[in-house]
Amino acid sequence: MLDQKTIDIIKSTVPVLEKHGEAITTRFYQLMFSNHPELLNIFNHANQKQSRQQRSLAGAVYAAAKNIDNLEAILPVVKQIGHKHRSLGIKPEQYPIVGKHLLLAIKDVLGEAANDEIIDAWGKAYGEIANAFINVEAEMYDKASSQQGGWDGFRHFVVDRKVKESEVITSFYLKPEDGKEISSFLPGQYISIKLEIEGEEYTHIRQYSLSDAPGKDYYRISIKREAGTSNPDGMVSNYLHLKVKEGDTLKVSAPAGDFVLDTNRNTPVVLISGGVGLTPMVSMLKTVVDVQPERKVTFIHAAANGNVHALKEEIQALSDLENVNSYVFYDSPTEEDRNNNRFDVEGYVTRDWLEKNVSLENVDFYFCGPVPFMKAINRSLKDLGVKGEQIHFEFFGPMDSLEETDQKEPVTI
Repeated sequence: MLDQKTIDIIKSTVPVLEKHGEAITTRFYQLMFSNHPELLNIFNHANQKQSRQQRSLAGAVYAAAKNIDNLEAILPVVKQIGHKHRSLGIKPEQYPIVGKHLLLAIKDVLGEAANDEIIDAWGKAYGEIANAFINVEAEMYDKASSQQGGWDGFRHFVVDRKVKESEVITSFYLKPEDGKEISSFLPGQYISIKLEIEGEEYTHIRQYSLSDAPGKDYYRISIKREAGTSNPDGMVSNYLHLKVKEGDTLKVSAPAGDFVLDTNRNTPVVLISGGVGLTPMVSMLKTVVDVQPERKVTFIHAAANGNVHALKEEIQALSDLENVNSYVFYDSPTEEDRNNNRFDVEGYVTRDWLEKNVSLENVDFYFCGPVPFMKAINRSLKDLGVKGEQIHFEFFGPMDSLEETDQKEPVTI
C-alpha cells in the first residue's frame, strides 16, 4: 500500500509523462536490451522498430501514474497485457529487471528534474504496479495449465495441413504432436508461435488469432505474408509461408486474449474486418452459428479485391443461413471480381453505408484490421451514436489509440 506522499509525487509526474513518456520508454528498451539481450528472445523486434511497443508502454505507464491511487481502474488494461505476457511466457523474476531499467530511463531522460525523491516514489509505485501484473498473470498461468487439455509454456504441434486461402494468406492446421487433447478457447483468442530461424541470433514469437470455431481437434491460424523480408514481421511470415511444410513441428502456447465474443448475450452482433483482421471475426461468426443459431449476426469484410480475400467460400456458405447477413467490400476490384459478382460494394465501409444498412440500437460491434481502418470504423460508430460499451476491437500487436485520425476513409489490405 502506497503512502499519500508517494501517491502525490507520482500524480505530480503525470504531465511530465504525458510529454516525455515515449522518450522514456524508448530509452528504457535501449538500456534493458543492452544489459539483457536475452530478452530479445521474447519481444517483437518489428514492434520495436516501428515504435509501437514504445508508444504502448508509454500509454500504460501514463495510465498507471494517473490512477496510482486506484489501480483497479486500470485492471482491464492489466488483464489485456497480462494475456499477452502469459502467451509469451513472461515470468515474475523478469519484473525487477523491467523496474530497474524503467527508473534508469526516467532519470536519464528527465535529468535533474528526476530527483531522488521522485525516483524513490516511482520505485515504490512500480512495485505496486508489478504486483498487480504478477497476481493477474499467476491466475492466467494456472488456468491455462490446469484446464482440460491445457499446458504450460510452449507445446509441440504438427502442421497437419497447410492451405493457401488467397495470394497473401495461408492457413495452418495445427495438431498436438503428443496426440493428446488440446484446450478449448474463446472465439477471438490467439496463440503464440515460437520460432528458431536458421541464421537468426534470437528466437521470434508471434501471436496469431485462431480463425476457426472452438471444439475441434486442431487449431487453425490464417497468416498474411508481409511483403519483403527486411523487417522482422516480413521475415517471420515469409518463413512460415515459404519454409514451414506439412509435417513440420511448431512450438505453440495455450490460447489467450480478452477480445472475445460474449456468448452470454443474445443481442444482434455486427462483425467488421479489414484484410487479415477477418481471422478472429471468422471464429466469432462460426461460434454464433454453432451455439447461438437464433442470434442475428452481420459479417462485413473489406479487402482490396478477390485475389487477397481469404476464407470467402466459408463465409459465403454461412451467409445462406437465416440468421446471417454478409457484405463484401472491395476497394480495388479486378475485372474478374466484377464479372463474377464477387463483392457487394465497391469502395470502403463508410459511416453513411453503416447508417443505411446496419441496425445500430442494442447491437454489439466487433472489429479488427489495420489501425487506420479501425480508427475510421470507430469514429463512424461513435458519430452514429453507438455507445462505448457496444464497441469491441482488437489490435494486432501493442495497444494503440483509435481516438484521433486524419484518415477520411477506412484503409484495407
